[in-house]
Amino acid sequence: MSLAAPDTYDNDTVQPRTGGARPRPRLAAVVTCVVLGLGLIGGAVTGSWLSGDSADGAGTPDAFTAAGALWHSIPVDELFPPTVDGEGAGPGGADRTWTRIAVAPDSGCKDAFDPLLSKALAPAGCLRLLRATYTDATRSHVTTVGLLFTKADSAAMGTLRTRFNAQGLDRRRDLMPRPYGAQGTLAAGFGDAQRASWTLSVLTDAPVVVYAVSGFADGRTVTEPQPAEDAMKADATTPAAQGGLGHDAQGLADRIERSLRKTVNSATEKPS
Repeated sequence: MSLAAPDTYDNDTVQPRTGGARPRPRLAAVVTCVVLGLGLIGGAVTGSWLSGDSADGAGTPDAFTAAGALWHSIPVDELFPPTVDGEGAGPGGADRTWTRIAVAPDSGCKDAFDPLLSKALAPAGCLRLLRATYTDATRSHVTTVGLLFTKADSAAMGTLRTRFNAQGLDRRRDLMPRPYGAQGTLAAGFGDAQRASWTLSVLTDAPVVVYAVSGFADGRTVTEPQPAEDAMKADATTPAAQGGLGHDAQGLADRIERSLRKTVNSATEKPS
């Protein structure tokens, strides 16, 4: 994203004088303001990832380390809340509510991804994979959300994200995440052939890959799966788009990511 040169003269600008040099009392004040401004900017950058506003993905080392340890120290209800509210997350800005129906045992990544996606994620390593499956209020859609905790450092996560973005790996149908179709639940028939829409995000301020994949709860086969970004467009006509499944995938992934950030924020707060 790129952001004409501003007018650099105003009523306070010192104009040249022909009667010789005279002191400029504003100089010290200007220098002071610049120094204070840089300090404030530095402080804002340090904490920006915790509020989800990081422009370059760089988080503090403490926050990055804390995020990588969450998988074994935080209750599942904090990472995957039993109910997730999605205000304005549905088609046309409609509100959504998702209810958790299954939580997968924490595991490694064997057989958790299609082979090509496993290969693409391999440079980051797999420390632990956490997954949960949700259904919408009508119980007609199911969505699996995953948090892949990697072994990578911040630089490696940055490299992985750059590659995914540059090559469009998060949009390829042969690199879709796999769902968690828990037996005995509404998602029992949610398998690879039922995947309708998906989203995947490589974080750089935490060693985590966040993804979500959605489908119809009736187990129908989907022949035209579509990335959430495309399925959410107003002119999209695929079954995934018409059913709002792109909104389900993106909406849940966004909110689980926010929950992760909130948890890290709490874990790294220091007593005043």
